[in-house]
Amino acid sequence: MTRVLLTGNGAAAWGARLARVDYVPAFPITPQTEIIETLARWYDTGEMRGRLTLLESEHSMITAAGAAAATGVRVFSATSSQGLLYGMEMIYTVAGWRVPFVLVNVSRGLASPITLESDHNDLLAARDSGFLAIVCATCQEVLDSVLLAYRLGEDPRVRLPVIVNLDGFTLSFTREPVEIPEAARAADFLPAFDPQGISFRASQPSSQAVAVLGGTPYSYFRYETHLAALNALPVYDEIAGAFEQCFGRAHPAVETYRADDADVVFFMMGAFATKAKAAVDGLREAGERVGLLRLRLLRPFPEARLRALLAGTRGVAVIDQNLSNGKGGVLHTELASALYGMRDAPLLASFVGGLGGRDIGAEEFYEMAAVTRRAAQGGVAPAPRLLYTATELREMRKLQAVAAVERLETGGGQ
Repeated sequence: MTRVLLTGNGAAAWGARLARVDYVPAFPITPQTEIIETLARWYDTGEMRGRLTLLESEHSMITAAGAAAATGVRVFSATSSQGLLYGMEMIYTVAGWRVPFVLVNVSRGLASPITLESDHNDLLAARDSGFLAIVCATCQEVLDSVLLAYRLGEDPRVRLPVIVNLDGFTLSFTREPVEIPEAARAADFLPAFDPQGISFRASQPSSQAVAVLGGTPYSYFRYETHLAALNALPVYDEIAGAFEQCFGRAHPAVETYRADDADVVFFMMGAFATKAKAAVDGLREAGERVGLLRLRLLRPFPEARLRALLAGTRGVAVIDQNLSNGKGGVLHTELASALYGMRDAPLLASFVGGLGGRDIGAEEFYEMAAVTRRAAQGGVAPAPRLLYTATELREMRKLQAVAAVERLETGGGQ
């Protein structure tokens, strides 16, 4: 095992290399491009065997990925933000084909307005497609999760494509120490893909699909995909256990940090959870019983695990790095539905932050813990809150005022 400094993008490329992928259909988009450049270099120098093909769009890329996986080869691809949305038609289509491959998504906020930094609305746009989804918080997790995702998606009890998500710029271009397993050990954990009779031969073409023309068969096939996703919950636990035994690193569906005796916990996903850990440590030093639950497995949603982990907790500060316009934070809604009907369920407080890569500071974590604690004591959930400081608001109003003056001076409006 070798320990080196890698970006999140580099870790994703190493995951694909250790998985011995056969085919990489690709289309570059910031901040994902480094993944494809790294794989292209390895293919060019002969360090990897297989084929990388540049397509003309993400729509074509995901079509090619699904088609290749349907022939029984191991496929890898990567995208980000607007690219994921451009291929969204095929995201739903290839999930319905039940073809297992891994798609790394380097999360970036969606336009408009334009941003190059991260939030999770791109990933959540694919939430209901049928893809499974693993959300990473560190560069090490990115590499490990690619290996986990292949073994999960290719399992005969599942057979679904998997998104491995990392935060753009926060992880994609940040170097962290990453342990790269030996190729032989990675192969022991992740054997060659066994397509179990799925293949394609031009001389003997055969259909491996069905044309659905009515609601009854459509309902059946969609529900079968849902049941396969539910199967992935126990399968993931089994695979994560095997991974820990092989490599010594634990990746449970829900990560817990100092939460066993916590009165208040933060609930979130993604790289900013590492900042939440530091805040938990600071609050613990101040005598506050605060912990963290980080969602690693977004789909399937580990509902029973969360109910068990939150039993006895008084309040949960749900931190959404996303925004469902007209409703609020998606994780808040998901957790509320999971806890519905639970005896003595904790009170949930909703916070939306980190949109477009905006930082979440330590003081904000402290404030969220205090707000949630007070609300739990009073038994009334506070109104959802955007993490936005008074200073930031003043600066935005200054910019708006300047823009208004410029419009008047140029005759562009009242």
